[in-house]
Amino acid sequence: MKNRSRLFQIERPRLIALLISAVISAVIVIVLSRMYVNSSLPLSSTFLCSNSGKYFTPEAAEYATTPTQLLAILHYATSNIVPQQSINEIRVSFEVLKSLAPCNFLVFGLGFDSLMWASLNPGGTTLFLEEDPKWVQTIVGKTPILQAHSVQYRTQLSEADKLLASYKSEPDCLPANARVSKNSRCRLVLSELPDEVYEREWDLIMIDAPRGYFPEAPGRMAAIFSAAVMARDRKGQGVTHVFLHDVNRKVEKMFAEEFLCRKYLVKAVGRLWHFVIPPVAIEDRNTSTFC
Repeated sequence: MKNRSRLFQIERPRLIALLISAVISAVIVIVLSRMYVNSSLPLSSTFLCSNSGKYFTPEAAEYATTPTQLLAILHYATSNIVPQQSINEIRVSFEVLKSLAPCNFLVFGLGFDSLMWASLNPGGTTLFLEEDPKWVQTIVGKTPILQAHSVQYRTQLSEADKLLASYKSEPDCLPANARVSKNSRCRLVLSELPDEVYEREWDLIMIDAPRGYFPEAPGRMAAIFSAAVMARDRKGQGVTHVFLHDVNRKVEKMFAEEFLCRKYLVKAVGRLWHFVIPPVAIEDRNTSTFC
């Protein structure tokens, strides 16, 4: 407990400073947007636009996001619990969010850091996917501002080696055919997600769940595979940023190298890997491997 308390004392000021920086950045964006409103630019120029084509007025950004950010600062300033990731790991995602927000941000996992992630994407859509329905009720009950859904997984960690060795025998798992959809026969595809996940294109995907530290746990095999497929299948402009946590573990590292690809790895900090994955044209998918 002494070590945990000491870690909190070290990390909390840095985390609060980071959140305050996010609030300041959001305020600057709002002020600049109002300057555009007062200028002679066309009406279409007075909206904020994400890479996913979603638009927000400056007024909507102000009233929809500032409470989330202030709530996050208050929460972490008064809480004895720090996020699962270290401050240096958080900074990797923070820098990307700072440049892309408002954007579409999909997070595998729901926990004590969820309010922080939502606050770092002002005006955007931040959606959390969690394996435990009771945990969803607990976290959302305390913080109703969060958008979260419970998810069922069809895999167990004990199957990881077999799934990796045999996925090419299922046509729906092959690079040319893989799609994240409800009717996929590939066990590595998450086929029971909320419709919103399938309908949106995600600018950032954070994989910090489900559990993957005992044989009966779902493991992150399907989350990694599905993130790779969604990134490759992107129709809009831009790339998909995928962040994978706990790469010190065998399964996470093994599946990342198979599906997220070393050639797309742009940064490694602590136990976090950051991949930047471009869309892959249909005519270029007729390969035997994802990498």
